[in-house]
Amino acid sequence: MTTVELSGKVALITGASRGIGYGIAEALIARGDRVCITGRNEEALKEAVEKLGADRVIGVAGKAHDEAHQAVAVERTMEAFGRLDFLVNNAGTNPVFGPMAELDLNVARKVFETNVISALGFAQRTWKAWQGENGGAIVNIASVAGVSASPFIGAYGMSKAAMINLTLQLAHEYAPKVRVNAIAPAVVKTKFAEALWEGREAEAAASYPLGRLGMPSDIGGAAAFLTSEQSDWITGQTLVVDGGIFLNAGVS
Repeated sequence: MTTVELSGKVALITGASRGIGYGIAEALIARGDRVCITGRNEEALKEAVEKLGADRVIGVAGKAHDEAHQAVAVERTMEAFGRLDFLVNNAGTNPVFGPMAELDLNVARKVFETNVISALGFAQRTWKAWQGENGGAIVNIASVAGVSASPFIGAYGMSKAAMINLTLQLAHEYAPKVRVNAIAPAVVKTKFAEALWEGREAEAAASYPLGRLGMPSDIGGAAAFLTSEQSDWITGQTLVVDGGIFLNAGVS
């Protein structure tokens, strides 16, 4: 097995015990970064740390919207690695499927707490711990649901639209020290999104011009780019990673 030279950079990735967050962790570790990953399930998080490599990865279990967890995750990252260059806000929830007219407002509040307010909380703490003085980059994982109507997952779409605007606000305020961008994926083959493709993958993929659904590694590659020197003049942008699905807009 080839040993990857350490880059000297450190990332904190929320919601990374599986799926997109795990794919991003893999991509950053592959280029030599050290990483802290978070997740709600402690056992799943331990397994992810072991698979990714306990010599370069730590895990901090907790709920993303819990401010005490946010504080511990940032503190543990700084204690373990001495710096925190990159924040990837990936943790998210989508607990409801149905029309907006019947949406439980308490559920809507929960979606926003987890998907948006937690991202702001992590961004604030990361800024204070390292980035405000030393610079870095933030990547917010949004969704194509945030840039178009998203039938039956409206609360999720609203929260991702807010995430895109949060990206703009932070990019403006944190410049020139910290670059802040977002990624808006279409359907990626994860457990989180399996209701959208499980049992009908071929049918779902047929609507994509590139002929397949996304993989976590697709988003990992985009996140690696947005946290690299190659993207040093990019901030406040939302990169749509959608297999070309938006090319079909308006096509009957």
